[in-house]
Amino acid sequence: MSIRRTTVKAALESAGACPEIRVMGWVRTRRDAKGFSFLEINDGSCLSNLQVLVEEGIAGADLVKDLGTGAAVDVAGALVASPGKGQRFEVKATALTLLGGADTEAYPLQKKRHSDEFLRTIAHLRPRTNKYGAMLRLRAALGQAVHAFFAERGFYWVHTPIITGSDCEGAGEMFRVTALSAAEAAAEAVLPPAERGSRDFFGKDAYLTVSGQLTAEPLACALGRVYAFGPTFRAEHSDTSRHAAEFWMVEPEMAFADLEDNMELGEGLLKHMVRVAMEDCAEDFGLFAKYVDPKLPETLATLLDAPFVRLPYAEAVKILLAAKKTFEYPVADGRDLQSEHERYLTEEHFKRPVVVYDYPKDIKAFYMRQNDDGRTVAAMDVLVPGIGEIIGGSAREERLDRLSARIREQGLPLEAYGWYLDTRRFGTVPHVGFGLGFERVLMLVTGIGNIRDVMAFPRTWRHLEF
Repeated sequence: MSIRRTTVKAALESAGACPEIRVMGWVRTRRDAKGFSFLEINDGSCLSNLQVLVEEGIAGADLVKDLGTGAAVDVAGALVASPGKGQRFEVKATALTLLGGADTEAYPLQKKRHSDEFLRTIAHLRPRTNKYGAMLRLRAALGQAVHAFFAERGFYWVHTPIITGSDCEGAGEMFRVTALSAAEAAAEAVLPPAERGSRDFFGKDAYLTVSGQLTAEPLACALGRVYAFGPTFRAEHSDTSRHAAEFWMVEPEMAFADLEDNMELGEGLLKHMVRVAMEDCAEDFGLFAKYVDPKLPETLATLLDAPFVRLPYAEAVKILLAAKKTFEYPVADGRDLQSEHERYLTEEHFKRPVVVYDYPKDIKAFYMRQNDDGRTVAAMDVLVPGIGEIIGGSAREERLDRLSARIREQGLPLEAYGWYLDTRRFGTVPHVGFGLGFERVLMLVTGIGNIRDVMAFPRTWRHLEF
C-alpha cells in the first residue's frame, strides 16, 4: 500500500520526525547546488512552504533540472529536522514524481510581486499566490465562524430563495431571470407591464434576489431565530472598489426582539469574526498586517477593545456639519450618509466603530418600523474604520396598517406582498434583523481596499470573465 499524502501544513506542524512521508504541491522556488537541489513547495494548506532536499541518485532526480515555478510534484521521503533557520522540518526525498509541468517562460506567476490589477486578469491562477491563498483561507475560516456564532446562540440556518418575484429594497436594481430566447424576450419587452413575464417560465417577472430578508422574516416568526448566509445580487451600475454585482450576505432575523437586541447581535458577530481572523488565522492574518496594511492590528484592536459608539442619526448630522472638513457630498439633515461621512465618524471623530440609528423614514425601506415621532424609523447602520457601512438593519414594521401604508407610499404593488403581510395578520410579533456584507468583513480584516480582491471570481459592472 502506498503512503498516504500528508499536507504541507500537517508536515510543518508534526510532533516529530517521520521516516516515511509523502507530500504533493506546486514548486515555488528551486535552488541548485553541487550534488543536490532544494525545492520549496506549497499545496495551499497554509501560507508556509515546505523545503524538500533532492539529492542526486534518487528516483526522479533527473527531473529536477526541468522543474520551474508552478510545476506540480509528488515527493516521497523522510521528514527530518531542518538545519535551516525559520523551519522545524524539511523533507529528505527518496523519490520524486512530476505530476504536471509548467513552462517557466509562459507561467505568469513568477517569483516577484505582481499588481492586483494584473492578478485580476488571471483570477484562475492568483489563488496560488501568497496573498490570495491567505485571503481564501481567511474567507473559509470566517464563513465557518459565522455558522459557529449563530449555532451557539440558538439560530437556525435557513436557505432563502435565489430566484424571487419581490424587490426587497424597492430600488429596482435587480437582474431579471428568464427562460425565453433572445427573440422571445425582445417581443415580450414591448408588452404592457401587466402582461410582461406572462409567457415566461414562472408566468411573471422573476429576478435574482437582492436579499433573503423578506423570506427569512416568516421563518423567524415561526422558529424564533434564523439566519440566511448566501449569494445576493445587485444590478447597480456602480464601478467602485466597494460594489459587486454578486456578493454574499449574512442575514439574521430574530422574533421577540427590539433594535437594541439587533445592535448587540451585530456588534457581537463582527467582533467574533475579527477575533477568529486575528487569533485562529494568525499566520495568514500576519501576511496582511505586514505587507498590505501595517496599521491593521491597531485598527482592529479599536474594534475589539471597547463597545461601539451608539449615535442617533440627528447627532451624527450635527457632528458632520460641525466638522472642519470639506466633504465631496454635502451633509444635510434628511439625506443619507455617504461613505466619506461614515469614515469621518469612525476614523477621525470617534476613532472606533459607530452604530448610527433612527434614520429619517423617507430614505429607508418600507419594512422598517416607524418610530413614534412619525419622522424616523428604527433603523441602524454599523460603521467601521476603513470601510464605512458594514451592517445595515432595523426593527421590522410589525403593525399591519403601518406596513401596508408604507408599501403604498413607495409605489410598490400591495398584492405582491400579500404573503408577507400575512405574518402581520396572524400572530404578529416585534422582530428585527440585519444584513452584513461578507466581503466587506474580509476587506476589514485584510486591509484589502478593493472588493474584487476578496472573492475568487468577482462579478462587477462590465466584467464577467472566467
